[in-house]
This record gives sequence, C-alpha cells and structure tokens, in this order.
Amino acid sequence: MRVRRVRAGVKGWGGVGAMAALCVLALTLVLLLPWTTRAPGDEGTARAGQGVAEGTPAADATCTDPEKRTPTPSSADGPTIAAIKARQGEKRKLIVGVDQNSYRWGYRDPNNTGAELEGFDIDLVHRIAQDILGDPNAVQFKAIPTNQRIPAIQEGRVDMVVRTMTISCTRLDEVAFSAPYFKTGQQVLAPKSSTITGYDGSLANKKVCTAAGSTANTKLDGDKKAGRIDSSVDISTTVPNQLDCLVRLQLGEVDAVVTDGALAASQAAQDPTVELKGAPFTTEYYGVAMAKKATDLVRRVNQILVEYRANGWQASYGKWLSATLGTDATKSKPPAPQYLTTN
Repeated sequence: MRVRRVRAGVKGWGGVGAMAALCVLALTLVLLLPWTTRAPGDEGTARAGQGVAEGTPAADATCTDPEKRTPTPSSADGPTIAAIKARQGEKRKLIVGVDQNSYRWGYRDPNNTGAELEGFDIDLVHRIAQDILGDPNAVQFKAIPTNQRIPAIQEGRVDMVVRTMTISCTRLDEVAFSAPYFKTGQQVLAPKSSTITGYDGSLANKKVCTAAGSTANTKLDGDKKAGRIDSSVDISTTVPNQLDCLVRLQLGEVDAVVTDGALAASQAAQDPTVELKGAPFTTEYYGVAMAKKATDLVRRVNQILVEYRANGWQASYGKWLSATLGTDATKSKPPAPQYLTTN
C-alpha cells in the first residue's frame, strides 16, 4: 500500500517537478540559504500621526482580535526605513524572508527560464520594495523554513517575513504584524481514498502532521489537551517546513495534514491523489511580520497595503490563486483594516 501511495503522489506533481516532493526533506537544508547579517536598524519608533500608539503592544489576556493590533498607516520614513535606504550598492535591497516551495504563493517553477521566485506573496514583496526603494526588484529573498520565521526577524536576518504567516495573539508577543492581506482557515488534507471526513471524530487513531511553530500545530496541541479532539489522534509528527508534511503523507508515514486551507488547496492541485476534507475550522489572516520596534516600517507596509488592496491584490489573486481557490475571491479578501489608537 505504501509503495502505491508513493507512486501516485509522485505522478501527481506534474509540471511542478516530478521529483520535487521526494526531495523536499533534503531541500530543507537548502532552504537555509546563507544569512546576511545586518546592523540593527529597528530601535526607534516614529510618530506618523496623531492618535497613533507608539509601538505594537504585546499580546495579552484580552487579545481576541490580533488582526486589529497594528498601527495606523503612514508613508513617512522612520529610523528603520532610513537604515534600509542607507544600504549601499548591491546591498541596497529589502531583505525579506519567504518560502520557495509553496505552490502559487512563493515557489520556483522549473518550467520557467531562470526559475525566479514567483507567486502571490512574492508579488506583494515586489510592491513593498517599489514603494520603499523605488525598484520592485530591489529585494534580497531569503528562503526560510516555517519554524524559522520568527527567529529570522528577531535576530535581524530579515527586514520582514512575507510567507503565509498567520497573525496571532501569541506571535504578537514576539513580532509585529501589518494589517491582514489574506483571509484563510485551518483545514485537513488527506488522500482521496481516506475515511477521514474533516476535523472531527474521523481523525481518531490517525497520525496527523503539522509544521513546527505553525498555528495548525498550536491548534491541535491545544485541542488535544482540552479534549476537543479524540485523545487517540497522534500529533507527534512535526516538520520544519509545512510542505514536508505532504511528503510524509505521500510516503504513507502520516494519515493527514492540517494546515491553512489556502496552502492545502495548492498542494491538492499539485497532487491529485489528495484532497481537502471538510470545511475550514478556524478563521485566520495572513500579515507581513516585522520586528516589534520597527513601527515606522509596519506603518509604511500598512500604507502600501491600503493602496495594494485597491490596485494590485485582485490581479495577483487572479493570476496565482484563482485556479486553486476559485475565481470568486470574496472569501479570501481580508476585512477592512482596523488600527491601534491611543486612549
């Protein structure tokens, strides 16, 4: 049975690279591209308007709407942006943590000459670079695993992370987020032949894979401890990169994957032997993650997002995601942004 599943999985990858799935575990090391150390430039907080909180507060017990805990948009330069603009020569680039293996989000299409990074997240990165540095290609991409997104920001290895990263109260303790740029929710991915029907009792005695540090992993861990899912569900399999879970599924090492529905839909498009099971069981929003003290950069990204939602978001969705999520983007559009203000 395991051999048949492996063969079916490999066949399903098609034009995205027949061997890509089986190589992902090895590519995890490749993802950790050489880091470029930069001097801290996030120490200041700029005021960009009246009634704006000075910083992005940490999460607390009353945090119920993390997507609303972001500062008011501003096009003003502050110390973080000034440090980015002060980079010289080839180093005068925005340093951004991204994925290079998430189909339609941030990936390299081997069928394209040069195999440059492309996808929905990558389009947004180019727009941010255009606004801040006047050149959409003034970007140094750093491919980072799921579990390295927050450390990469905290250690100053990147200016920001644009990598299907959910805004959450817990993460607000560690990084700052822009306003949402995409709406999604957790879903179950499993073989079409599986008896699993969704995030329900059908997961009993099943082995489920999640990415370490992901909101899916946090959700399953919390639900199991609270008794909201059957105690027999095995959630011990975690991987550095979310896509590694699909490989485990194809190898027959796990029975299901839990991840963002937007990502799961792209993986189902890559491998026709798997499918989404059941409806989304959470509501989540992707945001651009930055250092907590880089308030001027957060405000600038929020300003860019205001313009991007009006001119750019829909075109990018149509190009990259309509084939996997449907032509109607309504369910994926982020809500009208709400921002922090002082009392």
